[in-house]
Amino acid sequence: MNSSKQITISKKDAVFWLDKNGRWHNQAGEFKHKKIIDHFHASIRKDKNGYHLFQSHGEHSEKVYFNYEDTALFVFDIISEDADIFLLLNTRQKIKLLPQNLFIKDDQLYIQAEDDRIRFSERALTQISRYIDCEEGQYFLRVSDGKFLIDCDIQSER
Repeated sequence: MNSSKQITISKKDAVFWLDKNGRWHNQAGEFKHKKIIDHFHASIRKDKNGYHLFQSHGEHSEKVYFNYEDTALFVFDIISEDADIFLLLNTRQKIKLLPQNLFIKDDQLYIQAEDDRIRFSERALTQISRYIDCEEGQYFLRVSDGKFLIDCDIQSER
């Protein structure tokens, strides 16, 4: 009988982490190799114990829980399809932009997707800025089906 073994590494034992801008680091510094960076992002999963990288290696699988400064999920790209806007996440997941779920906290733009708080990267902010208007200190997202106020300075933890 072939049994698969799972290796689990705790946050305190992980040798890498994700900074507040969505960049991977280890003791040697920021990761530089695009293939490794992309692989790490695509390997992010979440379970009842939190975010981890998941890999399967034939006879065994590995979960490495990792530290992150703000959130583990980031919007890396904005895709406009017909009248809809989609967000491409660092995990390669594509989600539809729901304007009512946008908010600004500590001068950063986020979207709430179920239990996940997702931060917009600099690139995604630049891309979505063409849909955002500022009127009298309030920010609005302009999309085909209307104009939506973006909540600012959320005090409670989302």
